[in-house]
Amino acid sequence: MIQHHRYEAILEMINEKSFVSIEKLAKHFNVTHQTIRRDLNELSEQRKIVRHHGGAGTVSSTTNTAYQARKIMDLPAKQKIAERLVKDIPNGASLFINIGTTTETIAQALLSHSDLQIVTNNLHVAAILGSKKDFSVIIAGGEVRHRDGGVIGEATESFIRNFRMDYGIIGISGIDTDGSLLDFDYREVRVAQAIIENSREVLLAADGTKFGRRAMVSLANISQANRFYTDLEPPETIKKILKDNKVALHLV
Repeated sequence: MIQHHRYEAILEMINEKSFVSIEKLAKHFNVTHQTIRRDLNELSEQRKIVRHHGGAGTVSSTTNTAYQARKIMDLPAKQKIAERLVKDIPNGASLFINIGTTTETIAQALLSHSDLQIVTNNLHVAAILGSKKDFSVIIAGGEVRHRDGGVIGEATESFIRNFRMDYGIIGISGIDTDGSLLDFDYREVRVAQAIIENSREVLLAADGTKFGRRAMVSLANISQANRFYTDLEPPETIKKILKDNKVALHLV
């Protein structure tokens, strides 16, 4: 079995059972214990599972990884995704940009553009893009979440609904096998939903570690995006949803 496919199968087993032993995984896939340990260590580094003595279990679906850790996690993949995504943004466009370290990386890549109009609920994005004299940057009002500079709440959602932008650039914490886009904070999700509803075109950006990652709040479905940017081949179920709903897939 190809390693990437084995990763998907391991995640499926762990998500189903909550905990699976190395012994059981090695027997199921007919590989050595050492191979399974390497697989589990890799999945653990991607924050998709939690390693335990003798096996692995599911990560928390209620608490996200700390912001500073997420900021450097899979940074090369995020940079490649950002470089590809901004090629589809013309100069003079209007954009929503939501909360997340991936969208912050995209903001950096947008600095080579000109005459952009940006509405964001991400203080870090506003700081990055506010340095350009020819950019107009509007920060949504609301409660500032101290851990990551995200602006959230009913006031934020209401503010977003005052605009109709060319593009909505969305990052996400997890993508379930049925295409559900998942996140951890209900208030953040409500704002992201408002961005999706008020964007002419939705651009979803997520590195491959988000496939199968759990979070407790459903934001939307991947079928609602117009374009999806990622660095790994999606699982077959996701590829079918993309194809059936004519969502353009951009692999970097």
